[in-house]
Amino acid sequence: MTTVNNPADESATMNDRAARLLPQLQTWRRHLHQFPEISFQEHQTAAYIASELRQMPGLEVSQPTATSVLAVRKGTQPGRTVLLRADIDALPILEENSFEYVSQNAGAMHACGHDGHTAILLGTAKLLSEQAQTAGELRMIFQHAEEQSPGGAEELVFQTGLMDGVDVVTGLHLNSQLPSGVVSVKPGAFMAAPDNIYITILGRGGHAAHPEEAIDPIAIGAQVVSNLQHVVSRGTSALEALVVSVTYFQAGSTTNVIPERAELKGTVRTFSAELRERAPELIERVVRGICEAHGATYEFRYELGYRPLINDDGVAEVLRQVALETVGEARTVVAQPTMGGEDFSAYLQKAPGAYFNVGSGTRELESDYPHHHPRFTIDEEALVTGVQMMAAAAQRLAQAD
Repeated sequence: MTTVNNPADESATMNDRAARLLPQLQTWRRHLHQFPEISFQEHQTAAYIASELRQMPGLEVSQPTATSVLAVRKGTQPGRTVLLRADIDALPILEENSFEYVSQNAGAMHACGHDGHTAILLGTAKLLSEQAQTAGELRMIFQHAEEQSPGGAEELVFQTGLMDGVDVVTGLHLNSQLPSGVVSVKPGAFMAAPDNIYITILGRGGHAAHPEEAIDPIAIGAQVVSNLQHVVSRGTSALEALVVSVTYFQAGSTTNVIPERAELKGTVRTFSAELRERAPELIERVVRGICEAHGATYEFRYELGYRPLINDDGVAEVLRQVALETVGEARTVVAQPTMGGEDFSAYLQKAPGAYFNVGSGTRELESDYPHHHPRFTIDEEALVTGVQMMAAAAQRLAQAD
């Protein structure tokens, strides 16, 4: 196990100290990857994190929920209270990688980089716990259940005292679609609200040879799927960001029977609060019109997911400056907004903050598979970049105004 000299080899920069941590970061990340736990079931994961944190000096370690862990470092100088967040849960995916630390928990896999996020925050905790002088108060939350709505952040933010007194919050996501070591950040809209729709079309079953005697929910459902795209292309401005995707269509059980019902499910993604409020009626109007035109009835449910993730302009600018100083201008880029969702948005209801990406994709290492793919992995060199960014950002954001 690699250790960092207890403070302080004054000649060693934070970047140097983070680079020395790579073997330990790999150990943490590979252990977590080998023993993944899905949302709300992260008991062994939380126990492992808590055990590692308790070996670090100057940290107060607790569990605000059964499967999350909080480490607090109280500074020696005045400053702001900064919250750093990492998510710790895995996905219900059967892994197809073949390296030696492949998942040992069948049907569970770290296919979104949360094992890396956790290792990065553990590394950040280690570096900053060994600093002789720190400002403000640093809170590091290892959050459960990011992957499953309503999300662990909702519980932590609104049902515990985690955010009491927090002045600013930040977090990161490893991104396999960015070159390893590149940092991307932007002010404003960063990730969308991921809402869900559930539609049941109720027709009248009958013999497939006599469709005139039935009300075919499959034919009606096909029209619904097609016409929902008119909500995007004709129901909203081309300048508004909206995605409506039907991802599930289930009906019937054999070849010669028209079924009585068809079930559709899908997702709706928005950035704007106004469009998010209008979307349910725009979508239901299409469903209602088509069903009424063909004599069918329907059931419709619109389920709100995470809020849109809107970065604070000032905090995003601090992160951009930190990136320029940490990885340089060539590896600092403006992030492109994504229609993916993130429950980090819950923290932003209580304090200003910003979220950023660290690239982890390297073609030669086959670490450029998309997130949630059964062969997803990361270039572990990106863990060092993550620690460098998080540690530097924490120190900068903690500085008193």
